Amino acid sequence: MNRNKFKQANRAFILLLFILSSLFLGGCAAKEQPKQKNPIPNNKTKVPTASIASEWKLPISIPAGQGEFYKVAGWYTDQQIFYVTNLNQTSNLFLYNLLTGKSKLIYQTEHPIVNVQISPSKKYLLIHSSPNPDQGLVTIIDSNGKERLKKTFPSYDLDFEWNRYNESQVIITKFAEDWSFQVYLLDFTNASTAELNLPQPFMKWIEKDEVAYLDWDKTSPSLVAPLVMKKLGSDEDKTVFSKIIQFDAYREMLMTVAVKEGEPSMANYSFFNKEQKKLLSFSIPQLAKFSDWLVPFYDYSELKKQFITLSPLTSGEADTYTEGFQLIRYDLKKGSSELILGGLDNVPVSISPSGDTVLLGNSYEKLVDLNKKKSFDLIKE
Repeated sequence: MNRNKFKQANRAFILLLFILSSLFLGGCAAKEQPKQKNPIPNNKTKVPTASIASEWKLPISIPAGQGEFYKVAGWYTDQQIFYVTNLNQTSNLFLYNLLTGKSKLIYQTEHPIVNVQISPSKKYLLIHSSPNPDQGLVTIIDSNGKERLKKTFPSYDLDFEWNRYNESQVIITKFAEDWSFQVYLLDFTNASTAELNLPQPFMKWIEKDEVAYLDWDKTSPSLVAPLVMKKLGSDEDKTVFSKIIQFDAYREMLMTVAVKEGEPSMANYSFFNKEQKKLLSFSIPQLAKFSDWLVPFYDYSELKKQFITLSPLTSGEADTYTEGFQLIRYDLKKGSSELILGGLDNVPVSISPSGDTVLLGNSYEKLVDLNKKKSFDLIKE
């Protein structure tokens, strides 16, 4: 199974344990909708076919004898991306230059790479490899491939969250086969690992020593949860929103997804500054799953203050939905939105540092020019 889909399945299973079916819906009130530059078509819009842009050397040519393409790990610069190849039971991490078409070997592992997490500043990379099914090996390197830390975690699966305010720290959530979990704070400057007393497995950093998480009630199942903020090392926490489906945190902003008040078929996306003052809100059609809601993949450009998300054309049941997704760009400064592409699957999205290009796909196998609204294949099929 594809790694991204496997991760989604894992999280869905965990959430299923926490939030079994309840159909009470609530949400946050929305502000005025952003202006739509382009009308949203009511049929499937095919991804435009185009010749390879002259400034990009595509598709990627894997160096001879270095294995088969596994996945793109993400952006380093606007012209460089990291990608992984597998050869037998080993993996290689390369840095690829889109302008020269050259691949540079950064790191080799003795075990298959499961995932690569790039730090927010792109200075470090966390490599999760798997020596065996019940063990995860975490290796942190700098962008030149120099090892900074290597540590083994007995586990069935691992989840990671970089501290964007202090990149020597990473929260690591370790899952057992029964999906029980433990949360740790790893500091690779002193190679320390401390267990954290947190009630939920997934969280986001909102300050140097503070995290936020959705506090799903295990004893009273619900489709929504309160958003809680907690300082590490303190017993105190505070609830900032009461009925949230999903959230994300950026350096100067908090994003929440909730059921739109009075319209349970719509998902309401709201953006707040550090003082919880609403900056913008918009709604898209909502797809329901058995025990929760489907929140399509998205990403945010802090440089351009633009939010990119996939959106379904209509509301309904996720399992039977077949109309495809649209890639839409929202400008938080102008309060406007723009259709980029249609006829897409709901797959991961990653914006380049400049905010002009995105990686798209379960393996980030496509490159999308947001300004030209064209899609290019990174790997030859």
